Amino acid sequence: MGRFRDALVAPGLAAIAEIKRRSPSAGDLRPDADPGALAKTFERAGAAAVSVLVDERFGGSPADLAAARSASSLPLLAKGFFGSESELAGLRDTGADAVLLLLRDLDDVQVAELLRAASALELDALVEAHDAGELARAVELGADPIGINARDLSTFAIDRRAQLRLVEAAPSDRVVVAESAIAARAHGAEAELAGADAILVGSALMRAPDPGARLEDLISRPLVKVCGLTRGEDVAAAAEAGADLAGFVLARETPRRAPGILPVPDSMLSVAVHVGEVTDDADLVQLYARENGHRARDGVLLRRGRKVARVLDRPWEADDPEHLERARAATGRVVLAGGLSPENVRAAIELVRPWAVDASSSLESAPGVKDHTRVCAFVEAARCS
Repeated sequence: MGRFRDALVAPGLAAIAEIKRRSPSAGDLRPDADPGALAKTFERAGAAAVSVLVDERFGGSPADLAAARSASSLPLLAKGFFGSESELAGLRDTGADAVLLLLRDLDDVQVAELLRAASALELDALVEAHDAGELARAVELGADPIGINARDLSTFAIDRRAQLRLVEAAPSDRVVVAESAIAARAHGAEAELAGADAILVGSALMRAPDPGARLEDLISRPLVKVCGLTRGEDVAAAAEAGADLAGFVLARETPRRAPGILPVPDSMLSVAVHVGEVTDDADLVQLYARENGHRARDGVLLRRGRKVARVLDRPWEADDPEHLERARAATGRVVLAGGLSPENVRAAIELVRPWAVDASSSLESAPGVKDHTRVCAFVEAARCS
């Protein structure tokens, strides 16, 4: 495998930043885009690779690929509608490290031939599927990496739920890229938890006044969870502040018990917090064992019943001066909870480097009632670098 694939398997969620001037579904996005300047910007912003549309239907050409190559050392993916070995050779000579192969437009014999040609040219091939049949074909053909597109290229319809199911179904030994419909940190996080190694982001960056800053924002960690939400107006305040996760405590032993899983905007994921057993589901479940009539110290974060992170908390209604050091030593995805506030969250993040941070009581004016000023202050403190 080549440098494009290798760039996507580093720890955490990788991002492929896409350069395209227009979209057949959305029209003009950034007609005056400078591929060289954007490639350099995306490299500084933390992209693992850059995708360049070289098809005129997207306002692109091979010259855009050459401009990106001259400005950036990142692996470059050439995107278009390719069907011949000569096209692949030309793209390699122009600076591509990888090419896109669309299963929608190619039969299995063609894909197999193009995969062999790409390998001989020392190019990676991102083989794109958008339904279960195409995913099965990609797997059978030995494709790696595999792209899962949330957009149906025939109808331009977006279905993120279907995309996530396909990401889950992909073999764990293949590099999987979630493509399209990534417009918030929560979207990328959900793809990551479903099993994606990388996300490909295009339109959200091309529409942004500052594409580099937008990319940094989309891939920034930790995620921020505001927990103990009981009212719709507090959910709205958390979303407005920029929180990614909305926590609803459904355990019986708390004054912050929510009436249920309240609606959350598309920019957030809902988290049902349970002790002992799961009674209501959400996008994610935060589950603690029950000990002595209360929650156990630590919990797990579940997605569709599968553990995706550890929740490291303080003991029930008790302090632990070693809590942060214990969390610092943990491996894997860590949701850091317990005693976090606008005043101390930044220091905790610097020490632990968690995947997400979680606060509840420190953001309240009364049990179950959020102080919107403190919610904003918490999110801002967690976001600043």
